[in-house]
Amino acid sequence: MNKHYDVAIIGGGIIGMSIAYHLAKAGKQIVLFEANEIGKQTTSAAAGMLGAHAEGEGDEDIFFQVGRQSQALYEKLTVDLQHESGIDIRISVGGIMKVAFTEQEKRALCRMQHLPTFEWLEASSVKERMPQIADDIVGAGLIEDDVHVEPYAVCRAFWQAAVRHGADVKEFTPVIDVKRGKETLTVSTAKGIFTCDHLTVASGVWSGRFLEELGLSHSLYPVKGECVSVWNNGPALAHTIYHDHCYIVQRDSGKLVIGATMKPNDWQAIPTLGGIEAVIHKASQLMPSIREMPIDQCWAGLRPATSDRHPYIGKHPEDERILFATGHYRNGILLAPITGEIIRGLIVGESVHKEWLHAFRIGRKEALFV
Repeated sequence: MNKHYDVAIIGGGIIGMSIAYHLAKAGKQIVLFEANEIGKQTTSAAAGMLGAHAEGEGDEDIFFQVGRQSQALYEKLTVDLQHESGIDIRISVGGIMKVAFTEQEKRALCRMQHLPTFEWLEASSVKERMPQIADDIVGAGLIEDDVHVEPYAVCRAFWQAAVRHGADVKEFTPVIDVKRGKETLTVSTAKGIFTCDHLTVASGVWSGRFLEELGLSHSLYPVKGECVSVWNNGPALAHTIYHDHCYIVQRDSGKLVIGATMKPNDWQAIPTLGGIEAVIHKASQLMPSIREMPIDQCWAGLRPATSDRHPYIGKHPEDERILFATGHYRNGILLAPITGEIIRGLIVGESVHKEWLHAFRIGRKEALFV
């Protein structure tokens, strides 16, 4: 007879592992099922930028509030996860330099000047800090809080810390079926049948199948992102460079991670020559010396998107035992800590901001993202 669990989690990316960590630390008996390897799908494809300011529209925006709160949680997690897992999540310093090539782009960036973490720098000041940057920039907005982590390191740290707190993590264990009984939920997998009191679906774009099978019409779709890494043969970048969805992120290893394309409804997590060529072209406009750097590798990942590009975080509208934490689009790394806290709160009965639950509820009226 298989063991009964308080909570079963479907999906072993950074979102699922954050939920497992937060619930196991709260004393819940957890089992997590991952169809492949932990953290080796969309999580490993991400650059790891904690760009709360890049996604929200200011203090009144719910998404900005949640993003900032989650961003702040990383400071404590850096210490806690190092202690509980022995893994350094490699949080950076320096923040992000959002580049402007025109006066119009400068005006758009300077709308953020009310934020205490934003500083506008003229081109000469940017060049002093980063001599590698293109000569034809007008300037850049420096956001020191928008640092980055190494996503797989964070995911693995959540994993090891969750196991230390008693969680069972099962790789290469696809979920075949979920049945709702009066007393318990039954999860059938390739490695047996398990029962639980609560179920959380956190399997990225592949969560769409479970939304449908559990009676919900909401859909998810992939937005493919293609990336390349190169070996930086010059001075390390003091800041992440960003312009028009193109980023250049410095790793401690000496690599630069460069991305990313945005290809909706492409289910093939394989980079194309055209996609990588486009990424390199845009990056070389920001930093011309990139074209001379040795290539390390190319890859692609599938961002899980909803129609309004905001995640589903909350309970099934007709069955409170079932929860979803999916659709994080390009903000899964940023929102992993707060998503873990929200799901933990809903399951153990802690207070969760009602505005957040309302904004990310399943069944909301979603405006089509343009």
